[in-house]
Amino acid sequence: MTRSTPGRKAPAQAAQSIDSRLVLRQFRQIFNAVKTHFRQVESKAGLGGAQIWALALVREQPGIGVTELARRMDVHPSTASNLVKVLIEKGLVATEKDDVDRRAVQLRVLPAGTRVLRNAPGPMEGVLPDALESLDPALLLRLHRDLSVLIERLRIDSDGAQTPLAEL
Repeated sequence: MTRSTPGRKAPAQAAQSIDSRLVLRQFRQIFNAVKTHFRQVESKAGLGGAQIWALALVREQPGIGVTELARRMDVHPSTASNLVKVLIEKGLVATEKDDVDRRAVQLRVLPAGTRVLRNAPGPMEGVLPDALESLDPALLLRLHRDLSVLIERLRIDSDGAQTPLAEL
């Protein structure tokens, strides 16, 4: 039988404590890498990370609509609409009415937007989405399951799930 002296943790508890601190450090590393990337983007390109990503997607798919842009970014349509509004106000993106559905707009990058993208450090979608895309599907599935448990323990809802990290 293992005894624990007052103020000291039992060996199993100590190992668990060490493990949780190591994982906490990993989260800090991830968050700091994300923050550093977004600071670099804003410093070099003059736009926030989510705006750069949206601009890059419009460049990749000329004529994309706001709904499709929201789907590709996995954000709420109103979030995509707000991103596009800023890009239009800055003269980086233009809108055209869709030939079929006159209510819908198609987005196109203007020359000023192309210049901004040339100055933006990649990856355009951000370092975390880029890294997640590169993971083996089995590892990604395991990570998804494990993070789901953590989210449940934190008792948080899904409201923030569609907020771009650059907007946090």
